Amino acid sequence: RYMAINKLPFIPTEQEIDLLIAGTGRMLSTVLQTLKETGMRIGELVLLTWLDLDTERKVLSITPEKNSNPRILPISDKLIAMMNNLPHYPRTHYKTIFQSHKNTLRGSFCKKRKQLATRFNNPRLLQISFDTLRHWKGTMEYHTTKDILHVKQILGHKSVMSTMIYINLEAALFLQTDENFTCKVAHNEQEETELINAGFQHVNNRGELAFYKKRK
Repeated sequence: RYMAINKLPFIPTEQEIDLLIAGTGRMLSTVLQTLKETGMRIGELVLLTWLDLDTERKVLSITPEKNSNPRILPISDKLIAMMNNLPHYPRTHYKTIFQSHKNTLRGSFCKKRKQLATRFNNPRLLQISFDTLRHWKGTMEYHTTKDILHVKQILGHKSVMSTMIYINLEAALFLQTDENFTCKVAHNEQEETELINAGFQHVNNRGELAFYKKRK
């Protein structure tokens, strides 16, 4: 009987991801930047409508797939500008932002990825897929916060067991961890109050997320 072998997913460097973003066209570069910043699935990305983009609060509302949770995620001014610079289809709030099927996007991406891997003599680029950017996001979020429940919320997992892989990935990639502080992420005012009462200090904000730390 065939037994599948579980392997940790490939995690590229941020420089390799940015190389692909810079080397692809307007549509694909925006797709890759969106996946990099949010960690959403490609199936969730193609469902995005202009109604899901809130440029004032700088967030995207994610309609889930694969039994995930819905979520609202912060995005950068850079990504908002890239989205607004996409080809100007007749826009209504209910028109999808990317106006393309996920298989079409995958085909275009694979072609450009092969060209860039050859141009820059970097075969590692061939290992980067749309799913790879989701794994990269989960790993980087855990490395920044050491808060597995925060990573679970960002990725929309139903069970934290699906998120635990990023603890192993982060440990394998970075080897060294900061043992001096415990980091937490607050998603609303109630969580912020609880962290402050527990002795955590505010570090910074990113969108609607507030980051706190406490010395161990």
